[in-house]
Amino acid sequence: MIEHRQEAKASEPALRRIELEDGAFVVDAELLAPLFGLPASRVPVLMREGAITSVCERGVDDDEGRFRLTFFYGNRRARLSADRTGRIVRRSIVDFGERPVSGALHRPGG
Repeated sequence: MIEHRQEAKASEPALRRIELEDGAFVVDAELLAPLFGLPASRVPVLMREGAITSVCERGVDDDEGRFRLTFFYGNRRARLSADRTGRIVRRSIVDFGERPVSGALHRPGG
């Protein structure tokens, strides 16, 4: 298993905001695609097919106003943490190698 975490830097093109529209989060495919090694055009297709899934967590107590979106595809888990304005403040990617991601990891805190 390989894990890569990084604080988002303002100069990075991936530092796009996550939008909230009608109670749903909107994440640009250009932001997710490199996390999974995919072309951006494949992301919406794979999401519709259920091959890319996601979980959303809203912060409480000290993390009030923050949220974390976790995406799963094949053997990878990608997390985006954002502040109340939707600015991405942290990204992490876990590559589980040859093992597919367990369904048990598709829940908050997994």
